[in-house]
Amino acid sequence: MIYREIPIQAEGSAADARLEVYILDTPYGGSLKLKKRPMILICPGGGYEFTSYREGEPLAVHFLNRGCHACVLRYSTAPHRFPTQVLEAGQAVKIIRKHADIWNVDVDRLVVQGSSAGGHLAACYGAFWNRDFMTSGLGVLAEELRPAGIMLSYPVITSDKRYAHTGSFENLLGEELGERAAEVSVERFVTETMPPCFIWHTMEDMSVPVENSLLMVSALRRAGVPAELHIFPKGEHGLSLASPAVERADGSGVQAECAQWAGLADAWLERLFD
Repeated sequence: MIYREIPIQAEGSAADARLEVYILDTPYGGSLKLKKRPMILICPGGGYEFTSYREGEPLAVHFLNRGCHACVLRYSTAPHRFPTQVLEAGQAVKIIRKHADIWNVDVDRLVVQGSSAGGHLAACYGAFWNRDFMTSGLGVLAEELRPAGIMLSYPVITSDKRYAHTGSFENLLGEELGERAAEVSVERFVTETMPPCFIWHTMEDMSVPVENSLLMVSALRRAGVPAELHIFPKGEHGLSLASPAVERADGSGVQAECAQWAGLADAWLERLFD
């Protein structure tokens, strides 16, 4: 396996923004039928204040074990503001495409995954990948940024004050929150060009209410975009894989029922790639 850390720089980026890349060996010479692998671009959560370890490398390892390449985007957080983070996701896609032949990546099977605030970033990417500010800011054609799918774990979606995770939007917009909140309420920008989505959430999430995922699915349905939603009755926010592999030091972060989401996502990926 190849592991590399590649600096990510877009307009407004932090100095330490980077892409952590995990590339599985794909030998030539007939020893494997497989020639190119899917790539999962992972956006950890952290309320746009930091990027979580638990929602980064452990997920990468899961997808590596399923035969996919994976990379973790350590995007810029506060005080760096929107749309820097979405441009960084686009920059990551550019890097993946540039190295596709060397890394044996099937660029038609590139999926963006995000958890919590990282889910907001992944959803923003799905909604904005073909917008002018993306193509002009990154100097590419829209088709070079198109993802095959979006996976969202308990995502921050709406800036509606009834359901918003206010801290994420304060970190994302700073003092401009009041005048720009509508610009980052993703459900408002879903169109037919949004890729198919897989979403999961819990009813007990007290940090990012489940209404965020419900609003997103409603917007996807109106736009005619394929979507799969799983809502689990139990489980706190920030579960990541929800398995013992991501158990916190205080014993929290594990929920056996919710741990099923990863297998459901694997099955969704297989159908998507077919």
